[in-house]
Amino acid sequence: MATVLVIGASRGIGLEFVRQYAADGARVIATCRGEREAEELRALGAKVLTLDALDPDSIASLGQHLNGQPVDIALLVAGVYGPRTSGLDPPSREQFDLVMRTNVLAPMQLIPLLAENLQAAQGKLVAISSAMGSIGRTTDSSGWTYRASKAALNSVVKVASIELGARAVVCMALHPGWVRTDMGGSSAHLDVQESVSAMRRVIAQANRSHNGRFLRYTGEQLEW
Repeated sequence: MATVLVIGASRGIGLEFVRQYAADGARVIATCRGEREAEELRALGAKVLTLDALDPDSIASLGQHLNGQPVDIALLVAGVYGPRTSGLDPPSREQFDLVMRTNVLAPMQLIPLLAENLQAAQGKLVAISSAMGSIGRTTDSSGWTYRASKAALNSVVKVASIELGARAVVCMALHPGWVRTDMGGSSAHLDVQESVSAMRRVIAQANRSHNGRFLRYTGEQLEW
């Protein structure tokens, strides 16, 4: 039985990953911040751990709970969009700090903590990124704080792939598409079930040749 860890499982894409993996018989460990979300996750069959991605002590406690147990798939889903700007509207310091701490700093603190667990299973580390983080594909200026954070996250994944790839761990960044969630909005192209099902196929098919790659939910490689 595969062990799947979903960081940021309280809603949207993270919640759907829990739902689908649990339905297929995986042992799912899910993190969230609130008890109401925890109840829903437990009802789906997940083991729930409390995690505040902005709190280093909370992150450290996650490592204690996992205690070296093998993790086949670790999904870094937690993220925020931040100010919905167009053009060069500058974020406030508080807005910038929230986006960067959530989308970049937390993964940088979590990945080293999960390295032993992933190595034990020769597992896969998947960060949910965005095509908006692709510098090569940037054609407009909307949401530039979010774009900057996802470009930075992609760099984090690439660096992690060098270290963890040598330990038989596959590290990837995945673009889920424009998904109808609280973040994506009601006009988005993809239903969350469709996006997650497609990403699961990409994850299942991934091998060492996928280490250090940035992929669309369809499996297409994206420019960094």
